[in-house]
Amino acid sequence: MPEGHTIHRLAAHHRELFAGRAVTVESPQGRFTAGAALLTGRTVVDAEAYGKHLLHHYADDRSLHVHLGLYGRFSDGEPPAPPPVGQVRMRMTTATHWLDLRGPTACEVLDPGQVAALRARLGQDPLRADADPDAAYARVRASTKPIFALLLDQAIVAGCGLIYANEVLFRAGLSPTTPGIGVDAATWAALWADLCGLMAEGVARGRIDTVHTAHTPEAMRRPPRVDRHGGEVYVYRRPGQPCLVCGTEVARGPLAGRNLYWCPTCQPEATAGPGARPVRRPAARRPGAQTTAPVRPGRTASESAQAG
Repeated sequence: MPEGHTIHRLAAHHRELFAGRAVTVESPQGRFTAGAALLTGRTVVDAEAYGKHLLHHYADDRSLHVHLGLYGRFSDGEPPAPPPVGQVRMRMTTATHWLDLRGPTACEVLDPGQVAALRARLGQDPLRADADPDAAYARVRASTKPIFALLLDQAIVAGCGLIYANEVLFRAGLSPTTPGIGVDAATWAALWADLCGLMAEGVARGRIDTVHTAHTPEAMRRPPRVDRHGGEVYVYRRPGQPCLVCGTEVARGPLAGRNLYWCPTCQPEATAGPGARPVRRPAARRPGAQTTAPVRPGRTASESAQAG
C-alpha cells in the first residue's frame, strides 16, 4: 500500500495537471458512472493529500475522494488517451492530459460535510503544515498498545506505513513493543521530527531512504539494496542480514497483524512505564521460514504481507 509521501506526490502532480481546468470524467469500467456524471464538465480547484487519502476539490464544493488501498494505481499522459484496457474505474481528461485510475479501495464523490467527517477520523499527517504532534501524542500516551501499532494507526498518525514505522523506531533506538504509555514527551518529539523529515525527503525523492550518510552503500562499500520498494533502509525487509550499525542479524516477527523488523541489539527491550502492561516481543522468524499466510509463487513471505 502506498505510504503518505506517495499520496502527497500524487496530489502535487494532479494539481499541476488539472487545477484551474474543466475536466471530462467517465468510468469505462462502469463502477463510477454516477460519480463521474457529477464531476464531468466541472473545474478542478485543487488537489490535496491527507495521510493515505487523495482529494480533488471542485468549484461547486464537490470533492473526489480516492484511497488506493493495496491495488490502486494511477497512470497519466498526453493525448491521445489510449483505449481503456482492463478495469479502469475512472478516466479524467482535458485538452492537454489524461488520467486513469485502476483498482482503488475507494473512489467516490463527497460533499463538504463528508470531507470534514473524513478528516475528523484521521490522525495527524506529518507532511501537513496543520499537523498537531501534541494531539497525536495524547493518543499515544493514553495507550498500552505497542508504539509500532500506534504509529500504524491512521487515526493517530495519518500516512505512516509499514516501512516508516519500522525505520523510524530503529533510528530512535526504541523497542517496537514499547507501550505508548512508556513513551515520554521528549522521545515522541524526536520520533515525530524524524518522521516528518524522512517523509518530506520521500516526497522530494519519490522513494524511501532512511540510512544516515555513514551507512550508505558508498560509505560502507557494500552493494546497494535491491528491492521493489527501492531505497536504502536499516531493517525493513532485511531479516537475517547484518544490522548496518552493529552487525547483529535483523529479526522479523508478526506484531499488530503486520511484519515487524528490528535489531535486537540496537533496539533493546523496553521496561514498561507506570500502569503499562508488558508487551511481549514477537519471536523472531528464521529467514525464509514459512509464514502463517499463504505466499504467492515467486514472492517471499514478507513480500506477500501488506507493505503499508
